[in-house]
Amino acid sequence: MPDARLYDGEAESLLSAELSPDRVSLLPVTNKRIERAEDAGERIRILWGQDLLRDLLDGRYRTVVVGVNDHDNSHGIIAQMCELVSTSQWTARSVTSYAKMFHDAVSIHAAGDKEPYVLKFDLDSLLVLAVLRPKGRDHFTLDDLSRGFKTVVKMLRDRRERWPCAAVSFLNAKANRLVGGDGKEPSFEGVLRTMFEAGFRGDVYASPSMWRLGHVGVFPSYPFPAGVDRMRAGSS
Repeated sequence: MPDARLYDGEAESLLSAELSPDRVSLLPVTNKRIERAEDAGERIRILWGQDLLRDLLDGRYRTVVVGVNDHDNSHGIIAQMCELVSTSQWTARSVTSYAKMFHDAVSIHAAGDKEPYVLKFDLDSLLVLAVLRPKGRDHFTLDDLSRGFKTVVKMLRDRRERWPCAAVSFLNAKANRLVGGDGKEPSFEGVLRTMFEAGFRGDVYASPSMWRLGHVGVFPSYPFPAGVDRMRAGSS
């Protein structure tokens, strides 16, 4: 193996990963040759270790997908974006008010429509596509996420001015939590599968809670390597 150094001086001996409880163990993925041009982009890239808010403010994305509700968004990421984007005319309160007004209007004029809806918030330099939590519920389900992302995909299709696009993982959320069929938060893999099957091919940011899983190997993109399913099935 060739010698490889990450840092200058003695930093490598001082920055042992074992000293930090907050870390991820990133596993390499064997490079597969793209057989056809259509195969390009057929993955979700997972952003490990990157700061979503910082990347949004740096202008690395034109669109971001988050969750929103019609009750209180003051603790959600959309509130932080409205506050930090200096040219935005939205606030957490006005976002919530708009979501409530939308729900009220829908209940009168389109009560038979399927939820959830996706609301657009133009923060001038950034477009927010917010999946609206179904009325009367305090959480999202994977089924909500599936329908919401199918709408998001339609809103992104053939709109190159809305790319690149990132999404939160909807896990470890303070304002719009995600609940699985067993009443617990679903796995990150379950969320990625739902987004992928809905047609989404943007970037997804891992939640902060995943930094405590350094003992488990993670991959930089989804779908995961076929070997994961083989190991689950008991194959050597």
